[in-house]
Amino acid sequence: MNTLRQDSLAGIVVFLVALPLCLGIAQASGLPPFVGLLTGIIGGLVVTALSPSRFAVSGPAAGLVTIVVAAIESLGSFSLFLMALVLAGALQLLFGILRAGRFISLVPASVIKGMLAAIGILLIMQQIPVALGTAEETGLAEVVQGNAAFSVTAIAVAAGGLLVLWLWGSPLIRRVKSLRWIPGPLIAVLLGCVTTLLLTHFAPQQLAALPRITLPAFGSLGDLLGELESPAWSAWRNPSVWVVAVTLALVASLETLLSQEALKKLRPQNPPPSPNREMVAQGVGNLLSGVLGAMPITAVIVRSSVNVSNGAQSKLSIFIHGVLLLICGLWFSGLLTLIPLASLAAVLLYTGYKLATPRLFIEQFRQGAAQYVPFLATIGGIIAFGMLAGIGIGLATQMAFSLWRSHRHSLQLARYDDHYVLRIQQNLTFMHNPHLLALLAKIPEKSVVIVEHDSVGYLDPDVRAVLDDFAENAASALISGRWPAADLNGRLVRPLRDPSDCQAP
Repeated sequence: MNTLRQDSLAGIVVFLVALPLCLGIAQASGLPPFVGLLTGIIGGLVVTALSPSRFAVSGPAAGLVTIVVAAIESLGSFSLFLMALVLAGALQLLFGILRAGRFISLVPASVIKGMLAAIGILLIMQQIPVALGTAEETGLAEVVQGNAAFSVTAIAVAAGGLLVLWLWGSPLIRRVKSLRWIPGPLIAVLLGCVTTLLLTHFAPQQLAALPRITLPAFGSLGDLLGELESPAWSAWRNPSVWVVAVTLALVASLETLLSQEALKKLRPQNPPPSPNREMVAQGVGNLLSGVLGAMPITAVIVRSSVNVSNGAQSKLSIFIHGVLLLICGLWFSGLLTLIPLASLAAVLLYTGYKLATPRLFIEQFRQGAAQYVPFLATIGGIIAFGMLAGIGIGLATQMAFSLWRSHRHSLQLARYDDHYVLRIQQNLTFMHNPHLLALLAKIPEKSVVIVEHDSVGYLDPDVRAVLDDFAENAASALISGRWPAADLNGRLVRPLRDPSDCQAP
């Protein structure tokens, strides 16, 4: 009974947090708000039933807004995007079956942080025109150029929402226990609703300057489903659809697994949830979302952390949040039309800021070029070329840095009196040959060269060929101990030159 009470409270709070985010993310994606509501319902009911985690809350994620917007624009229609989402869900299912969840550890932290920061920046760029009350389809470029008309009312609502969100994150509010459980996004949205009601009664002529959510009235679940769009099934042959599908599958999987890793630190589970089973659950959820006409689903750390912090004990809290979203969509859609778009923009602007906070940039710069260069490369690549290309650029930059640092420290040449010591400090491959040749070229003729390789277990045949060639053709004497074997039989390779043949310079 105590568990039921705790789960019920947590479920209600998560619902209050999820409601404005579901509506806002759909609106930011250029889709009807009820699409975001449906996505939250699928995530809260279907994905939760299949997920191995007791605390992870799934639904529409702000991090995928930019991908959804760009994908719908590039494909030309929402139905084509839905087909890409169906394929993305199938790919996630395949990831889970093939046990690909473990490969999350291969993605460097700098690239992950760069991806999140880029998502935050893009989210801010997209929501600034909405917060300013500009006309629909107005972009940030038009705002900067001064070609857009602003709404003072919308600006005031957005500014009030941002102020509320800032206050709710401050220590002042956190000290008040009675306010701690009330989510800041809900207060920001309620402030907007109050503004709508006041304008309706006292200044109805100002309502036109305050765009609001538009929702059809649903009498039943069938009415809701009748408003939804179906995927263009024949589009599976379109290569562009597959590009979007792969992008969605990779980014959604990455965000889900990152959320799970973060959740482990907040509320450990024993045994820990399987990432492969989570991929299967997310795959089923996204497949169903594509079929029903919803949005991409991921596990979301914001809602998950709210769930944990409010004392959730089981999956029941997440089910309760999903049921409440369903009830709200079916019978209280009229109340949702009171919400100004500027209030939702304020919530998303704050979310974007939290993803791309200045502290994150400072931390990356303090860690040196090996961290901040791939970090900035990922951000620049995503903003300039899209999510998948940006992540690829970040990974390539990180690999280049890792290879450079590996080459830099793999070999060391030092002079001691009348001889040179070449220290091999790690296993060498053919990619180390340019560095090795450069060091050997620095050794004067008729020098004694000693090779130290005690900590090395393997030398690539190409590397040994370079050393053999140096021993045969150079005027220097090359002394080696026992070379590491190239096979598993412990075979020892003879010294390149007998030490007795060495002559001091």
